[in-house]
Amino acid sequence: VTMKLAIISSILASAAAFAPASTGRVSTQVSETKADLEAMGKKLNPIVGYFDPLGVTDAALWGTSNEFTVGWLRQSEIKHGRVAMAAFVGYCVQSNFHFPWAMSLDGKPFPSTDMSPPEQWDALPFGSKLQIILFVGFLEFYSELAPGAGVDSGQVHYTQGGKPGQFPTFDAIPHPVPLNLYDPFGFSKNMSEETKERRLRAEINNGRLAQLGIIGFLSAQTIQGSVPALSGIVKPYVGEVMAPFSADFPM
Repeated sequence: VTMKLAIISSILASAAAFAPASTGRVSTQVSETKADLEAMGKKLNPIVGYFDPLGVTDAALWGTSNEFTVGWLRQSEIKHGRVAMAAFVGYCVQSNFHFPWAMSLDGKPFPSTDMSPPEQWDALPFGSKLQIILFVGFLEFYSELAPGAGVDSGQVHYTQGGKPGQFPTFDAIPHPVPLNLYDPFGFSKNMSEETKERRLRAEINNGRLAQLGIIGFLSAQTIQGSVPALSGIVKPYVGEVMAPFSADFPM
């Protein structure tokens, strides 16, 4: 379930990010440039360094500035890396464990571990899938809110000088929410900026590796022999991993 949820959230993230944020009355504070990426590239991987063979950072997407493009690309990589890490860990966990209690009021159990993760997703009721997608959609919508873009709350947008990868608190929600999505228990409140920067670099590298990992799982399941190292480990899947509702609305 987590694997399919992660793929869907990745798609939603990409779609929302293609819509440039309204500038409104927010002043632009540039904090991400190509030079920043070049410096970060060496820290992330001293051997490869900065890698942009297609020159995407110079594209000025949608007729905007280079800084806007860099901020959008940084946010995109961090978000997709997080989605991939959730997908990879979820794939491993749900291949071996599932919740022991009933999934629905009629007593129906959660999909068995005899199924592969994509098969488990297909076995979920349509209502369960819809709840997951709506929840992920809300998180994506909420993360894009910025002062001057129709609301007075939120944070500076990542394309306008804000911090890529930073998820806002839930303070703007009308009813109380006891825990935030990021660092709900406040463990990083007193963390130094140097430590935060180092941990973010580790997160980016782990996210890149997780993207390769989850794609490897899906490839091995759907294209037999495509990943020899996973032969006999992951179960074959005959469904369509990029059609999350194919089991509900067969063509």
